[in-house]
Amino acid sequence: MKIRKAVIPAAGFGTRFLPQTKAMPKEMLPIVDKPIVQYIVEELVDAGIKDIIIVTGYHKRTIEDHFDRPSMELVENLRMGGEKKRHLLDEAERIADLANFVYIRQKGPYGNGTPLLNVREIIGDEPFIYTWSDDFIKAHPKSRFKQLIDVYDEFGCSVLAAIRAKRDEDYDRYGFAGGKVIRDGIIDVKTIIEKPGKSNAPSDLATVSGFIFTPDIFGYLDEALDNLNDGAELYYNDALKLMLDDGKKVIACEIKGGKYYDTGNKLEYLKTVIEFSLEHPEINGELRRFLKNLKI
Repeated sequence: MKIRKAVIPAAGFGTRFLPQTKAMPKEMLPIVDKPIVQYIVEELVDAGIKDIIIVTGYHKRTIEDHFDRPSMELVENLRMGGEKKRHLLDEAERIADLANFVYIRQKGPYGNGTPLLNVREIIGDEPFIYTWSDDFIKAHPKSRFKQLIDVYDEFGCSVLAAIRAKRDEDYDRYGFAGGKVIRDGIIDVKTIIEKPGKSNAPSDLATVSGFIFTPDIFGYLDEALDNLNDGAELYYNDALKLMLDDGKKVIACEIKGGKYYDTGNKLEYLKTVIEFSLEHPEINGELRRFLKNLKI
């Protein structure tokens, strides 16, 4: 079955960026002139996704506004700017036509498994992409999601995006997949260990950033929810481990030609902004001169 839908959880409070995120969602933090979540949406659309479901909270209305039609006030302002601002008007209108957007308010226990339960009726009996709103893998010549879809088309099962760990501290930050190596960068997953430490890691493939799930994950999420202790968080990995215990096939796929960006913390966010700014055609030259002359 062709993958047409994607889910983006975006209900968190972004506490690591307070006080900035008191009024503005972390997903809307800009990378130069484009919010983080737009990068993820555009990559999904480029991979053929038609329906994008964003699971939000009461404080995330600006995400909906961003992917809506521009206000009449903004349209009139840009029109008054003539041809000089025509491209800005075109861009503002293009954003609203990227995909069919559906917004759902998150309900249930804390944890990254809850947004999945919230979208069950919309997803139905279809495979879908589940991807974060504050990190991504920029890959060439084929994007992260296109690579995941290729692997899904080959194996017809859930697929986890992965990157190679390069630093010892990576083994204390991410979950790692282990199992039978089918070929370079492709593992038939038998185990997933969260933050194992380098000595206990089942491989050097860290599962991050985005996933393709088959609809049977919903039943395993129900089981994980039934087993949840009072006050505990519900994680998608809880369901994945139950799937693996039940013999379900799951593939970990190393994203080739990619670089992982984690904009969920201050330092990595600033690194991402600087790197993307140095590639931006309007400002890269002047920024390079500034950085070169900066006295530290």
